[in-house]
Amino acid sequence: MARILAIDYGKKRTGIAVTDPLQIIASGLTTIASNDLISFLKKYLVAEAVELMVIGMPVNLDDTDTHATPLVKAVIKKLKLEFPNIPITEVDERFTSKMAKDAMLQMGLKKKQRRDKKIVDEIAAAIMLQEYLNTNI
Repeated sequence: MARILAIDYGKKRTGIAVTDPLQIIASGLTTIASNDLISFLKKYLVAEAVELMVIGMPVNLDDTDTHATPLVKAVIKKLKLEFPNIPITEVDERFTSKMAKDAMLQMGLKKKQRRDKKIVDEIAAAIMLQEYLNTNI
C-alpha cells in the first residue's frame, strides 16, 4: 500500500504529515517553507509512494472562506498540475491548530517548544490526517 500525505498549507509555513504504508497511523513528517512545497514533494515522491494527498481547507465557523482559503485553492491547482496522477482531497482544518497546541501541552512540551509554530503546523497536519483516516479508511 502507498502512503497518504497531509498538507497543512499556510502563507509562510506548511506542515506535512504522512501515514505508515498500511495507512493506520498518521505521523508528522516536517514543516517547510510554503514556497518550497512543490520541490519538497517532488523529492519525497521519488522515495515514497503516495496514493492520496489530503489538504486542509480553511473555513470559518459559518463555512465561509477565510483570508487563507484563496491561497489553499491556488496551491491545490499547482499540485494538480505537478502531480496529476495523485488525487487530492480537501478536508476541514478548523480547530487543528488549537488541537495541536492542546496536544503539545498534554505531551508536556515546555512553553518555548509550544510557541514554535513549525511544531504546531506539523502536529496540526498529523491531527488532520488522523481524523481523515478515522472517518474514511
